[in-house]
Amino acid sequence: MRYEKDHKERTRRRIVDTASRRFREHGIEAEGMKSLMSAAGLTNGAFYNHFDSKEDLAREAITAAMNERLGRLRYWMESGEGLAGMIRSYFSPRHRDHPGTGCPVATLSAEVARHSDIVRSAYTDGVTEFIELMATQWPSLPHDEALSRATAVYGLMAGTMQVARATNDETLSKRVLEGGMRAALALAGVD
Repeated sequence: MRYEKDHKERTRRRIVDTASRRFREHGIEAEGMKSLMSAAGLTNGAFYNHFDSKEDLAREAITAAMNERLGRLRYWMESGEGLAGMIRSYFSPRHRDHPGTGCPVATLSAEVARHSDIVRSAYTDGVTEFIELMATQWPSLPHDEALSRATAVYGLMAGTMQVARATNDETLSKRVLEGGMRAALALAGVD
């Protein structure tokens, strides 16, 4: 059977997209290759036609997830709602309840810290790019100060989301999200 020219690239993209979502939902280590490839509609054997190892896939999946977050930030910046829109969206129950499509920093940070340098580098590059882009939202501040503020806001966002997801008390979880949102908006200097 003959495949279209871009078949291999589309298949690779499907694996990466599936891994990006499932790693955020279940964790990198908790997600087995058999279930991941099945979710992508492929056999286990197809994996090695595209990747050398699970770490290789994890690197690409994290890069894809971080690029999605950058796209979300750009969306809010271009919509005219800026950081305030992004922050409000981030602290929503919808984001909390759907980690597979959410922020990889809030779902994978602790796990990435225990992975190889290639995975950690992909994560670091994504965080750096996100913070750099966020820092552009304070053009009147010196660059170092804008970076410091962006770093603090992003850390507050991710940490708050982790706590909101970890609690099994809906009232407490909502309170954590609301408090985090107010603090992030204040720290960002937006409302």
